[in-house]
Amino acid sequence: MTLTNTDSNTDRNGDAASALYRLEGVTKTYDQKGRRVTALRGVEIEIAAGDFVTIQGPTGGGKSTFLQLLGALDRPTAGVVRLGETEMATASNAELGRLRAHEIGFVFQGFNLIPTLTAHENVDMALEPLGLGKTERSQRVTEALAHVGLAERGDHRPGELSGGQQQRVAIARAIVKRPRVLLADEPTGNLDESMRDEILALLEGLHAQGLTLIVVTHDSAVARRANRRLRLEKGTVRDITR
Repeated sequence: MTLTNTDSNTDRNGDAASALYRLEGVTKTYDQKGRRVTALRGVEIEIAAGDFVTIQGPTGGGKSTFLQLLGALDRPTAGVVRLGETEMATASNAELGRLRAHEIGFVFQGFNLIPTLTAHENVDMALEPLGLGKTERSQRVTEALAHVGLAERGDHRPGELSGGQQQRVAIARAIVKRPRVLLADEPTGNLDESMRDEILALLEGLHAQGLTLIVVTHDSAVARRANRRLRLEKGTVRDITR
């Protein structure tokens, strides 16, 4: 299965270590109960295409805000957030929507599956914005479910699957559109240790095939598996890779 989106109009020239994300002077503030909160302050960082990056830090340290900016779900108050050649702080809403639909896959701690839909139907929903024909959509969904080891579970609803299987469906939904980057927010947080290791191995396999992987985690066992580790605390980012 091809994991990356070869139809993107973002820059793909240069070597494998070229920057996929570039953040310059990124600050994010918001109002909360009448006071101004600074979630990110002056963040400067690059993430290379093909990286496996984990982000750790205390609750309230800015991790979710950081991931939302990388996922084109929010804009910075100040600074530059660039994905390839697209400057997301100034891009139109339509362009941000295109990035989310084509370039970025999302995996969440709570799976976020629709309980009344089968695994196949849940994965297929990610292809809705792409305008693909019925045959290609079905083929992509079948391949994605097979890739995560659920070829025989496409007709099962989430309530008929274990937690680990539900997260596999969520990963299939994220990769079926063949994104450039996969953003995962505590993807193993609801799983036991054995299932955690299975999901982590699956994510590592996707990374080995060229997918850029960015994971927020509280689990140091997960963080240690990455080739790059960041710590986000009090709105600032430090590289703690050893």
